[in-house]
Amino acid sequence: MGATTLGSGCSVGGMGVEELVGRRFGPRPLRISADAVADFVEVTGDDPGRWKTAAPPGFAAAALFAVAPELLAHLADRFVVHGEQTFEWARSLEVDSLVEVTGTLTRVRERAGSLFLGFALEASDAQGQVLGGTSLFVAPGSSPAPASEERVEPRHDDRGSPKDGQVSASRADLVRYAAATRDWNPIHWDHQAAVAAWFPGVIVHGLLQTAWVLAAAARDTEGVRPLARARIRFRSPLLPATPATVTHDREGSIVEAELASAGETHLTARIELSDE
Repeated sequence: MGATTLGSGCSVGGMGVEELVGRRFGPRPLRISADAVADFVEVTGDDPGRWKTAAPPGFAAAALFAVAPELLAHLADRFVVHGEQTFEWARSLEVDSLVEVTGTLTRVRERAGSLFLGFALEASDAQGQVLGGTSLFVAPGSSPAPASEERVEPRHDDRGSPKDGQVSASRADLVRYAAATRDWNPIHWDHQAAVAAWFPGVIVHGLLQTAWVLAAAARDTEGVRPLARARIRFRSPLLPATPATVTHDREGSIVEAELASAGETHLTARIELSDE
């Protein structure tokens, strides 16, 4: 399961995480400012000319991380990976709008010692829901073993010389993405934290990879709400300075997409285009 590690833990001062089911996190205000959108567009390599009045679909990550850290702060004994993510865009994410974000722990299931946590996201304004989503977080049943082949980290600005049409991130890009979304998990910038979580080194944020895939799906569309919904499955970690390729097949309004490098699939996605 392991595309992006989000935190660690499974209990709250002796309280089992199962007892948190139904708890709401937030509400938290999220201002979709022009500067925030511009920073996000720049670090994800999206089209700055297109995203002047609204945020691109991948900006949904900023809404998730307005409230997800509040849940993850309760987890103290296990490390947690992001297994799946869905987003549904009810309306465009308008620049200069203020949305209220809430999250809810909807379920906790145990299988072979591992915990599977369902987390629901909602962002709304005075007119109603703007964005919804669900996350599947997985807490393995035992501490992971250290990576068998620890890597030497690339230079902070090294993107690995991606070819035209490829995507890649440097370690500096990961810090900029964290600043744009508030996803400050240390495994994306701290080598020792990443190795302790069983990775060979720091890894690219799963939702940064998602932003690349969503941008590719939206590229041949028009308007500021190009996507209706998406389901993303994280398959394997992507390391910085590793060029990757987004491939997608479209049939009607459905896009099946994949991000891969050197024959390894990092994520797959099923995306429904908006009819607007």
